[in-house]
Amino acid sequence: MAAGEVGSKRNAAHTKERILDAALDEFSSKGYSGARTAAIAKRAGVNVQLISYYFGGKEGLLEELRRSWRERHDKPVPTAATEPFQESFRAALNATLQDPRRARLVVWQALGDYPGDAQALAEEWHKVSASAVEQMRARQAAGEVGDELEPEFLALLSFLLAFAPVALPQVIEAIYGVDPLSAEYRERVSRQVFSLMDVRPHL
Repeated sequence: MAAGEVGSKRNAAHTKERILDAALDEFSSKGYSGARTAAIAKRAGVNVQLISYYFGGKEGLLEELRRSWRERHDKPVPTAATEPFQESFRAALNATLQDPRRARLVVWQALGDYPGDAQALAEEWHKVSASAVEQMRARQAAGEVGDELEPEFLALLSFLLAFAPVALPQVIEAIYGVDPLSAEYRERVSRQVFSLMDVRPHL
């Protein structure tokens, strides 16, 4: 492959990444309905026609962002045998709150701002939620997490603590007096969750 062709492909990949990053900014702040391709192009510093060329338009951008999200979440689910709960929970909080744009997009979609098949979206979240419950049940069975509380409640609590700073930042700040996206929030709620769940040392 010629050097010029390699450079061209790298430039195209870099341009696509800039467009996707700009789209994530726009979708997370305004929702799908409020987002405009012209604003995305401006954020990315590209011609608006490139969005149609690479992604087929605004809906194609959203689907590409969702595809990349699914790829990350289709990996094998951590269990007590592969990763301690403390590490898994902290990693999930960090992934959600260090860059909350995808979580904001999830909130917009949960409120109905989604152009695709709503039933398919609901089934996707049902699969994610069922997996979280089964993971918690397995950790309880392994003796890593106390079994006094229902695995469904513990899975729900994990989701709520990750998404509350994104959906209700003012409430978190009023309760804790810290930046909802801060490392301090993540550490404080982690300690409380581990205590509530009676998390035992990883064997």
